[in-house]
Amino acid sequence: MIVSATTAWLTLLRPGRLRMTRPTLFYLGPDGGLPKKERPSVPKVYVRTLLFSTAKRGNLIENMYVTVRRGETRQNFNVWVYRQNGQLSRGSGLYVSQDGVALDHHFLLPSDGSRFEFIAGDYSVEVFAKLVGKSRPLLLSTVSAHLSANVAEEATENGGGVFFDWGPDRGSYYASTRPIPVTDDSVVPLTAAVSILDGILSDPGPRRER
Repeated sequence: MIVSATTAWLTLLRPGRLRMTRPTLFYLGPDGGLPKKERPSVPKVYVRTLLFSTAKRGNLIENMYVTVRRGETRQNFNVWVYRQNGQLSRGSGLYVSQDGVALDHHFLLPSDGSRFEFIAGDYSVEVFAKLVGKSRPLLLSTVSAHLSANVAEEATENGGGVFFDWGPDRGSYYASTRPIPVTDDSVVPLTAAVSILDGILSDPGPRRER
Protein backbone atom coordinates (compact mmCIF):
# COMPACT_ATOMS: atom_id res chain seq x y z
CA MET A 1 0.00 0.00 0.00
CA ILE A 2 2.80 2.38 0.94
CA VAL A 3 4.66 1.49 -2.25
CA SER A 4 1.54 2.16 -4.36
CA ALA A 5 0.96 5.51 -2.66
CA THR A 6 4.57 6.50 -3.20
CA THR A 7 4.43 5.48 -6.86
CA ALA A 8 1.22 7.46 -7.36
CA TRP A 9 2.82 10.51 -5.76
CA LEU A 10 5.97 10.33 -7.87
CA THR A 11 4.20 9.67 -11.17
CA LEU A 12 0.82 11.44 -10.96
CA LEU A 13 0.53 13.80 -8.01
CA ARG A 14 3.97 15.29 -7.49
CA PRO A 15 4.02 18.85 -8.87
CA GLY A 16 6.67 19.28 -11.52
CA ARG A 17 8.92 22.23 -12.15
CA LEU A 18 8.54 24.39 -15.22
CA ARG A 19 11.61 24.42 -17.43
CA MET A 20 12.61 26.09 -20.69
CA THR A 21 15.17 25.05 -23.29
CA ARG A 22 17.77 27.50 -24.53
CA PRO A 23 16.29 29.54 -27.39
CA THR A 24 18.03 28.74 -30.65
CA LEU A 25 16.74 32.04 -32.00
CA PHE A 26 15.58 35.32 -30.53
CA TYR A 27 14.85 38.69 -32.09
CA LEU A 28 15.17 42.29 -30.94
CA GLY A 29 13.67 45.03 -33.05
CA PRO A 30 10.52 46.71 -34.33
CA ASP A 31 7.23 44.91 -34.69
CA GLY A 32 7.30 43.60 -38.27
CA GLY A 33 4.99 42.99 -41.18
CA LEU A 34 4.66 46.45 -42.71
CA PRO A 35 7.16 48.70 -44.51
CA LYS A 36 8.98 51.08 -42.18
CA LYS A 37 7.05 54.15 -43.35
CA GLU A 38 3.69 52.46 -42.70
CA ARG A 39 4.23 51.14 -39.18
CA PRO A 40 4.94 52.76 -35.84
CA SER A 41 8.29 51.94 -34.28
CA VAL A 42 7.02 49.46 -31.67
CA PRO A 43 9.87 47.47 -30.09
CA LYS A 44 9.39 43.75 -29.69
CA VAL A 45 11.19 40.68 -28.37
CA TYR A 46 10.59 37.35 -30.12
CA VAL A 47 11.69 33.99 -28.65
CA ARG A 48 11.30 30.49 -30.07
CA THR A 49 11.65 27.86 -27.35
CA LEU A 50 10.28 24.70 -25.74
CA LEU A 51 8.55 24.83 -22.37
CA PHE A 52 8.17 21.57 -20.42
CA SER A 53 7.34 20.23 -16.97
CA THR A 54 9.61 17.91 -15.01
CA ALA A 55 6.64 15.82 -13.80
CA LYS A 56 3.50 14.28 -15.28
CA ARG A 57 1.22 16.67 -13.43
CA GLY A 58 2.34 19.62 -15.55
CA ASN A 59 2.19 23.37 -14.91
CA LEU A 60 -0.31 26.11 -15.69
CA ILE A 61 1.19 29.43 -16.74
CA GLU A 62 -0.88 32.50 -15.94
CA ASN A 63 1.33 34.98 -17.74
CA MET A 64 4.81 35.53 -19.15
CA TYR A 65 7.06 38.51 -19.73
CA VAL A 66 10.68 39.33 -20.54
CA THR A 67 13.10 41.81 -19.05
CA VAL A 68 15.72 43.28 -21.38
CA ARG A 69 18.89 44.71 -19.87
CA ARG A 70 21.60 46.77 -21.55
CA GLY A 71 24.16 48.18 -19.16
CA GLU A 72 22.25 50.12 -16.52
CA THR A 73 19.09 50.22 -18.68
CA ARG A 74 16.26 47.85 -17.85
CA GLN A 75 12.89 47.43 -19.58
CA ASN A 76 10.03 44.95 -19.13
CA PHE A 77 8.12 43.71 -22.19
CA ASN A 78 4.95 42.45 -20.52
CA VAL A 79 2.42 42.15 -23.35
CA TRP A 80 2.61 38.43 -24.16
CA VAL A 81 1.30 36.88 -27.39
CA TYR A 82 2.10 33.38 -28.63
CA ARG A 83 1.56 31.52 -31.89
CA GLN A 84 0.22 27.97 -31.77
CA ASN A 85 -0.95 25.95 -34.79
CA GLY A 86 -0.76 29.06 -36.93
CA GLN A 87 -3.03 31.07 -34.63
CA LEU A 88 -2.10 34.11 -32.54
CA SER A 89 -3.36 34.08 -28.96
CA ARG A 90 -3.04 36.73 -26.30
CA GLY A 91 -1.23 35.02 -23.46
CA SER A 92 -3.67 34.48 -20.61
CA GLY A 93 -3.15 30.89 -19.55
CA LEU A 94 -1.09 28.05 -21.01
CA TYR A 95 -0.88 24.45 -19.79
CA VAL A 96 2.57 22.89 -20.10
CA SER A 97 2.81 19.12 -19.88
CA GLN A 98 5.75 16.81 -19.36
CA ASP A 99 5.94 16.34 -23.14
CA GLY A 100 6.45 20.08 -23.55
CA VAL A 101 5.12 22.68 -25.96
CA ALA A 102 7.20 24.56 -28.56
CA LEU A 103 5.82 28.01 -29.36
CA ASP A 104 6.72 31.36 -30.86
CA HIS A 105 6.55 33.89 -28.03
CA HIS A 106 6.20 37.60 -28.81
CA PHE A 107 6.59 40.28 -26.13
CA LEU A 108 5.62 43.92 -26.66
CA LEU A 109 6.01 47.05 -24.58
CA PRO A 110 3.13 48.01 -22.28
CA SER A 111 0.81 50.73 -23.56
CA ASP A 112 1.93 53.23 -20.92
CA GLY A 113 4.17 55.35 -23.13
CA SER A 114 7.29 53.26 -22.49
CA ARG A 115 10.02 53.52 -25.11
CA PHE A 116 13.05 51.39 -25.79
CA GLU A 117 15.68 51.51 -28.50
CA PHE A 118 17.85 48.55 -29.48
CA ILE A 119 21.23 50.26 -29.85
CA ALA A 120 24.71 48.74 -29.78
CA GLY A 121 25.73 47.08 -26.54
CA ASP A 122 25.69 43.94 -24.43
CA TYR A 123 22.19 42.57 -23.88
CA SER A 124 20.63 40.08 -21.53
CA VAL A 125 17.07 38.82 -21.97
CA GLU A 126 15.39 37.28 -18.92
CA VAL A 127 12.26 35.19 -19.49
CA PHE A 128 9.77 35.01 -16.61
CA ALA A 129 6.59 32.99 -16.07
CA LYS A 130 3.89 33.60 -13.47
CA LEU A 131 2.36 30.26 -12.44
CA VAL A 132 -1.20 29.88 -11.20
CA GLY A 133 -1.23 29.79 -7.41
CA LYS A 134 2.25 31.27 -7.05
CA SER A 135 2.83 34.81 -5.82
CA ARG A 136 6.21 35.39 -7.42
CA PRO A 137 7.22 35.05 -11.08
CA LEU A 138 9.66 32.29 -11.97
CA LEU A 139 12.85 33.09 -13.88
CA LEU A 140 13.02 30.47 -16.63
CA SER A 141 16.04 31.55 -18.64
CA THR A 142 18.61 34.29 -19.16
CA VAL A 143 20.30 34.67 -22.54
CA SER A 144 23.09 37.11 -23.28
CA ALA A 145 24.38 38.46 -26.58
CA HIS A 146 26.38 41.34 -28.01
CA LEU A 147 24.95 43.76 -30.57
CA SER A 148 27.75 45.45 -32.47
CA ALA A 149 27.56 49.01 -33.75
CA ASN A 150 27.76 47.81 -37.37
CA VAL A 151 24.83 45.40 -37.04
CA ALA A 152 22.76 47.94 -35.10
CA GLU A 153 23.37 50.57 -37.80
CA GLU A 154 22.48 48.11 -40.56
CA ALA A 155 19.23 47.21 -38.80
CA THR A 156 18.31 50.88 -38.54
CA GLU A 157 19.05 51.51 -42.21
CA ASN A 158 16.99 48.60 -43.56
CA GLY A 159 14.09 49.08 -41.15
CA GLY A 160 14.42 45.60 -39.68
CA GLY A 161 15.55 44.09 -36.43
CA VAL A 162 18.36 41.86 -35.24
CA PHE A 163 18.16 38.06 -35.17
CA PHE A 164 20.38 36.21 -32.70
CA ASP A 165 21.12 32.60 -33.65
CA TRP A 166 22.69 30.20 -31.18
CA GLY A 167 26.03 28.75 -32.30
CA PRO A 168 26.54 25.50 -30.33
CA ASP A 169 30.05 25.13 -31.68
CA ARG A 170 31.24 28.33 -30.03
CA GLY A 171 28.69 28.53 -27.22
CA SER A 172 27.34 31.99 -28.01
CA TYR A 173 24.84 33.87 -30.14
CA TYR A 174 25.74 35.61 -33.39
CA ALA A 175 23.74 38.55 -34.67
CA SER A 176 22.43 39.20 -38.17
CA THR A 177 19.92 41.59 -39.66
CA ARG A 178 17.62 41.67 -42.66
CA PRO A 179 14.52 43.58 -43.73
CA ILE A 180 11.30 42.04 -42.45
CA PRO A 181 9.04 40.96 -45.33
CA VAL A 182 5.27 41.22 -44.99
CA THR A 183 4.92 37.43 -45.24
CA ASP A 184 7.60 36.61 -42.66
CA ASP A 185 5.84 34.30 -40.16
CA SER A 186 8.64 34.45 -37.62
CA VAL A 187 8.13 38.14 -36.90
CA VAL A 188 4.52 39.11 -37.44
CA PRO A 189 2.77 42.48 -37.06
CA LEU A 190 1.36 42.18 -33.56
CA THR A 191 0.52 45.77 -32.70
CA ALA A 192 -2.83 45.53 -34.48
CA ALA A 193 -3.30 41.90 -33.47
CA VAL A 194 -2.99 42.71 -29.77
CA SER A 195 -5.50 45.54 -30.12
CA ILE A 196 -7.98 43.21 -31.79
CA LEU A 197 -7.46 40.51 -29.19
CA ASP A 198 -8.03 43.07 -26.45
CA GLY A 199 -11.10 44.42 -28.22
CA ILE A 200 -9.44 47.81 -28.60
CA LEU A 201 -8.60 49.09 -32.07
CA SER A 202 -5.88 51.51 -31.12
CA ASP A 203 -4.74 52.09 -34.71
CA PRO A 204 -7.59 53.03 -37.09
CA GLY A 205 -5.24 53.36 -40.05
CA PRO A 206 -4.98 50.92 -42.98
CA ARG A 207 -3.61 47.44 -42.35
CA ARG A 208 -2.40 44.80 -44.72
CA GLU A 209 -3.63 41.26 -44.73
CA ARG A 210 -0.93 38.71 -44.10
